[in-house]
Amino acid sequence: MREFDLIIVGSGSGNSILTEEYHNLDVAIVEPGTFGGTCLNVGCIPTKMYVYPATVAREALDASRLGVHASRDSVDWQAMRDRIFSRIDAIANGGLTYRKSLDNVTVIQEYVHFVAPKVLETESGEQITAPQIVLANGSRVQLPDVPGIDLPGVHTSDTVMRLDELPESIIVVGGGYIAAEFCHVFNGLGSKVTQLNRSERLLRQHDHTIAERFKREAALQWDLQLNRSITGIEQTPDGKLTVTAAASDESLETWEGTADVVLVATGRVPNSDTLNPEAANLDVYDSGLLAVDEYQRVLSDDQPVEGLWALGDICSPYQLKHVANAEARTVSHNVVHPDDLRATDHRFVPSAVFTEPQIATVGMTEEQARVWAEQNDTGITVKEQNFGDVAYGWAMEDSVGICKLIADRKTGLLLGAHLIGKDSSNLIQPLIQAMSFGQTAHEMARGQYWIHPALAEVVENALLGLDVPEQR
Repeated sequence: MREFDLIIVGSGSGNSILTEEYHNLDVAIVEPGTFGGTCLNVGCIPTKMYVYPATVAREALDASRLGVHASRDSVDWQAMRDRIFSRIDAIANGGLTYRKSLDNVTVIQEYVHFVAPKVLETESGEQITAPQIVLANGSRVQLPDVPGIDLPGVHTSDTVMRLDELPESIIVVGGGYIAAEFCHVFNGLGSKVTQLNRSERLLRQHDHTIAERFKREAALQWDLQLNRSITGIEQTPDGKLTVTAAASDESLETWEGTADVVLVATGRVPNSDTLNPEAANLDVYDSGLLAVDEYQRVLSDDQPVEGLWALGDICSPYQLKHVANAEARTVSHNVVHPDDLRATDHRFVPSAVFTEPQIATVGMTEEQARVWAEQNDTGITVKEQNFGDVAYGWAMEDSVGICKLIADRKTGLLLGAHLIGKDSSNLIQPLIQAMSFGQTAHEMARGQYWIHPALAEVVENALLGLDVPEQR
């Protein structure tokens, strides 16, 4: 058995644990896949590098209402793809080369699993152990068990961005944020897009107002097929793919559609099962998430295991890179400062969907806030402010964007913020700050200048529209 001071399983956010305080430790980094993790290689970064040109193209096509007549004459998919992945692949390869060059780091490019508490075994049969082990091996795409799911031309978010050509047509299966973003990418770049979702609701974790507005706008951009569950995929004689779907609504008939490519975006599952957690007696939720406490310590029989930590998608329900990074900072400190443990703050976790229109959210939905208010003997106040009601919204001729804020009527503290419209992922940031640092809606609205006539005035006006006390 080979012994290390620290073993890190996963090279995404887990790779960022190693600060100067770790230079004297003998470290093993286990990464059987592409170095750098999901976000860098198949997630947040490459998808947004496709989203931006798709957004530029879409805005050009929509500019006629402003008196500007533009067209999308052609899209050089291969040049776009190569620009994106030449940069990303170089970063991934550079990260691997750098870690291999360090005297105190051993990179193990194999899958590992537990054979006993604190003992991992590689695919080749070597056993490794360490007093400190960090589990950060993320999640993977989840595929429905239907005939034809393994046919050529059926892709996931892991593979669809490396297509050789922009498909003329694509069927996107799923109603979450990954599906929403790829519908926008392919629609914006010129593909005929059909989105297939098993329920009536898109983005079911979002506030109802935002989800309904997105559904309305999505239906104006691509073919939206709701209340339909995929039942099979078949290849046609000319190489296309035919998807069949059963209707969950009795008023609908069985649906069938044909496209060049099928993208299955039906969610992700934690990689905890690949670790054989039973051998280490680790607590695992029904969702597959490893159980951890607020200090990111892995639990066994509801008690923290000394020297065993987890972060990111393997233990976090958020599946967000900024959450994994925050948890990595927690673990990085706690491993070398066991007498001064820090907890990860998960109170106000924001997220964004880079679709068209863009969406951003933090805190409670209106439904959640009403339940919370009843339990805490208080009331809430809600304000929906249209982007088109402020001067920059006039300039954009905007009829889509909404800033929806929810606050505690007694204290004036924000409980939730939900935006849909241009630059929502940026506009929400001061609201996240206010919630994180305990600023009331009135303090935020009147405690600073708001640039006129910037689009941020929609946030100012929404804050002023809340029925809250002027001072705490």
